[in-house]
Amino acid sequence: MTAITDFVSYEAKGTVGVITIDSPPVNALSQKVRAGIQGGIEAAVADNSVNAIVLACAGRTFIAGADITEFGKPPQEPGLNDVIATMESSTKPVVAAIHGTALGGGLETALGCHYRVANPGAKVGLPEVKLGILPGAGGTQRLPRVVGVPMALEMITSGNPIGAKKALEVGLVDEVVDGDLTEGAIAFAKKIAAEGRPLVKISEQNDKLEEAKKNPAIFDEFRKKNARKFRGFEAPQNCIRAIEGAVNLPFPEGLKRERELFMELMSGEQAKAQQYFFFSERLANKIPDVPKDTPLIDINTAGIVGAGTMGGGIAMNFLQAGIPVTIVETSQEALDKGISVIKSNYAATVSKGRLTQEAMDKYMSLLTGSTNLDDLKDVDIVIEAIFENMEVKKEIFGKLDKICKQGAILATNTSTLDIDEIGEATSRPEYVIGLHFFSPANVMRLLEEVRTKKTSATVMATCMALAKKIGKVPAMVGVCEGFVGNRMLAKRGEQAAQLILEGAKIEDVDRVLYEFGFPMGPFAMSDLAGNDVGWRIRQGRGVTSPVADAICELGRFGQKTGAGYYHYAKGSRTPEPDPIVEDIIVKAARDAGINRRQVSDEEILKRCVYPMINEAAKILEEGIATRASDIDVIWVYGYGWPIYRGGPMRYADHIGLENIYNDLLKFKEEHGDEWTPAPLLEKLVKEGKGFKDL
Repeated sequence: MTAITDFVSYEAKGTVGVITIDSPPVNALSQKVRAGIQGGIEAAVADNSVNAIVLACAGRTFIAGADITEFGKPPQEPGLNDVIATMESSTKPVVAAIHGTALGGGLETALGCHYRVANPGAKVGLPEVKLGILPGAGGTQRLPRVVGVPMALEMITSGNPIGAKKALEVGLVDEVVDGDLTEGAIAFAKKIAAEGRPLVKISEQNDKLEEAKKNPAIFDEFRKKNARKFRGFEAPQNCIRAIEGAVNLPFPEGLKRERELFMELMSGEQAKAQQYFFFSERLANKIPDVPKDTPLIDINTAGIVGAGTMGGGIAMNFLQAGIPVTIVETSQEALDKGISVIKSNYAATVSKGRLTQEAMDKYMSLLTGSTNLDDLKDVDIVIEAIFENMEVKKEIFGKLDKICKQGAILATNTSTLDIDEIGEATSRPEYVIGLHFFSPANVMRLLEEVRTKKTSATVMATCMALAKKIGKVPAMVGVCEGFVGNRMLAKRGEQAAQLILEGAKIEDVDRVLYEFGFPMGPFAMSDLAGNDVGWRIRQGRGVTSPVADAICELGRFGQKTGAGYYHYAKGSRTPEPDPIVEDIIVKAARDAGINRRQVSDEEILKRCVYPMINEAAKILEEGIATRASDIDVIWVYGYGWPIYRGGPMRYADHIGLENIYNDLLKFKEEHGDEWTPAPLLEKLVKEGKGFKDL
């Protein structure tokens, strides 16, 4: 065996030269790996004892992508395009042996080989779009030549990988190898050499492109079909343009076009924001005062109290992870209804072809319903998901404390209440934690985990690991009213309510935030969630909101009643401005002595977003959130903040904290002390720093 570089070696095994990449943990395409592949190909071509070459990887995966630590740094030779050109022009057939994942530059490298084999568990894909960029080493040019333009468009603009079986079906791999992959790849290489098969250069394969040329409308149809999904994103649009280049330009020109479009994205704000978010999501998994080697509790069974919308959605996460669930309700009728909703949710997914009937049956077999809390005595974790009432929650936790086995975790899904107080209702507050799921709980990826003053390190570490197991992205926060997400959201809600009194139209507030990148504005969101939810909470706290209360007093609870802030035609979800609501607003403004005026889009955006940023600064100062980037993770995954803006803290740094600070002072002068800049914000401005520097 000959070492080509620190991470790549070459060895002749009979008549096949094997190049092995061994660069833990994921064999990323660093400069030494790229140089090693190129050197390995040159060594194999010069080795007269071999007539075929296998490119393989040690460890748990094939090349999993580019080395993202090189992003933003001057390029180092050889570039990946040069390495791929060396493989493609090899006079001996090169076979890629794929296991684990071949993603991004990893798949582009494999596409530069003449043939590809994979083990059954392998996955291949081009996920660059998720980092705000596009494949930059021929991926947009070679993939459509192999799988066809429609599938290439889907794979590259979604960034989602496909499995080995599908890759074999579409011709992306030539053989699926059971057993030892390297041995299977060597056998395959010997076979193609013996049969004298051609050296398949994908760059010269144009048949699939000719099919697309016959249907030039394919690109505009794809754009139209995905307009909603791609809204606001630059990367998917450039991906489509690059694939258009593959169809309409000779290969060298197509590569040049791909490079131009790649560099355009790479230098843009969206790519920087999405790459920042990529690291932020991973950082959110780490809790500074919880050691890496903290022992975990085995979670093999779960209990849920409450089979309503949230309880049912939470249950589905556990079922899909293969964890049996016992769900408890106060009456058989409520229990039957809850289980029926879970079943119908799965059935709808089956009908759309996104789930097999077999999988649904398996999930449902793991679910047990009960009307008796005692049936939770042996579960490893219980999650309480009932309505927001402190006394009732404390009563339930007192009962669970007596029923559940020692060592079981007692969690609450509360979105606002004091979990320290809930924990004190038990004899084991160190085992009490908040697990705040977002609705719909089976879809939304965020899990806001809330530590109390007494939650143990083991419970925190266990719940962070559990989040990953059930497909969630966790962020650990501390106890305060509304925690992180809802506390910031409340500030936006207050300003939205004030803006319509001052003269902004409801539909304009919603439009400005929609155009900023949110899935919907605050009033459309309230109509969707149900205006009666907030009304009940306000009544419980003795708080009033003149417009919101007047709307609810008319029974206008939103989409479910056909009217809320907007009117909804029968059977429609399209919001239409309603003169009745405008009259309510005008009267409320008159009663409050407010002279209404024209409000600009710029003011709407600043007054909705800046109070959130200011509140986040207070949250950081109080230690409720560990990092500014954790707040961004919460807002992207829990509240639909556009990922291409990185999150509220990343956005604040982008537009400049000094600009925000000055606007806050201006609004304070106009509207009062609630606009006082947070001390941390003021400190950062005076020091010329951003949230990124904390």
